[in-house]
Amino acid sequence: MFYYLFDYLQRCCDFPGAGVFQYISFRAAAAVIASLIISMLFGKRWIHFLNRKQVGETIRDLGLEGQVEKQGTPTMGGLIILASILIPTLLFAKLHNMYIILMLFTTVWLGMIGFADDYIKVFKKDKKGLPGKFKILGQIMLGLIIGLVMFFSDDIVIREKAGEDLTNIENVQTIEDISSRFSVEDKKSTKTTIPFFKQNEFDYAVLISWIGRGYEKYAFLIFIPIVILIITAVSNGANLTDGMDGLATGTSAIIGATLGILAWVSGNLIFADYLNIMYIPNTGELTIFISAFVGGCLGFLWYNSYPAQVFMGDTGSLAIGGIIAVFAILIRKELLIPILCGIFLIESLSVITQVAYFKYTKRKFGKGLRIFKMSPLHHHYQMKGYPEPKIVQRFLIVGMMLAVFTIITLKLR
Repeated sequence: MFYYLFDYLQRCCDFPGAGVFQYISFRAAAAVIASLIISMLFGKRWIHFLNRKQVGETIRDLGLEGQVEKQGTPTMGGLIILASILIPTLLFAKLHNMYIILMLFTTVWLGMIGFADDYIKVFKKDKKGLPGKFKILGQIMLGLIIGLVMFFSDDIVIREKAGEDLTNIENVQTIEDISSRFSVEDKKSTKTTIPFFKQNEFDYAVLISWIGRGYEKYAFLIFIPIVILIITAVSNGANLTDGMDGLATGTSAIIGATLGILAWVSGNLIFADYLNIMYIPNTGELTIFISAFVGGCLGFLWYNSYPAQVFMGDTGSLAIGGIIAVFAILIRKELLIPILCGIFLIESLSVITQVAYFKYTKRKFGKGLRIFKMSPLHHHYQMKGYPEPKIVQRFLIVGMMLAVFTIITLKLR
């Protein structure tokens, strides 16, 4: 909203300083500050409200150290993160940008699903919460909507490198020189970024090339299921990671900062040329959204770090996982998710392998055996006697290493 206000003031009366709102960097910085202020001020009041209403988390006795002390800690703190994302984005982003519209829709959609789950658990006193099939259905519907819009909307396009790859920044003389290295027209495409390959690109349409001429028109048949799979997997991965104070929040902040860098370079003609990656017009605006996301996570971490004063609940965990997935898909970096979201991936795999191995051994030997002392993985280390803060800090260090490696992959081919 501020963008439109100051744009109008600049055009109508040359208002001093109004032009600064044209810069993405300024609006991104403003979004971070605003989200931090909102999360810290709103968070304190929201925690007090939840305490007065005795909206506390019911903890199952799993024999974990420090578990009893968490009994009664307020949950539904994910609303703090959602407010810290939505308000700054509405204030500082270009709201007519299709990428921003999709991210706002994703935040509200998954936030509502998570809130419904927390509401049933807390206020209806039903520990099961929202049935899992409804959560999955909501994630599938979101993936379907995102996939259809990306495939059919004329606002979502890419611009590919044309001719010789000239990636030496010293060759740049003017913006026209850079523009000449890309195709003249924006085009619809199902291409995405893939690490470690020479051209760093992969087209999903190739997977159905066997159907013959004109196969590109039917690429949505493979593209949309992939989008659904990624959104469902990452959203649930974030949910599984939310089991220790500050773990999911800190990990998400690291991932968000990395995605912000990737969005900025993908939406910037100069850096897209230098890194020899596809230029995606208008994705630079997503930097404002992801800045608010990172600020919201850090602000929430103020209250969620050990010992946590509030838990995010599914309101936050489902939303932040879905936001990360959709954001990565929009900037065509979803195939980097196994690296960037390595913490989410290993947490999910630890649960899957634990359950599968237990069922297999029970069927074959009559007694179920376990690979880990407990899953997800962070509880395995907790059962081995590691203090919770140390586990969280080490996971975050690994998350930072994965984030750096993700960025490096843009030049590893």
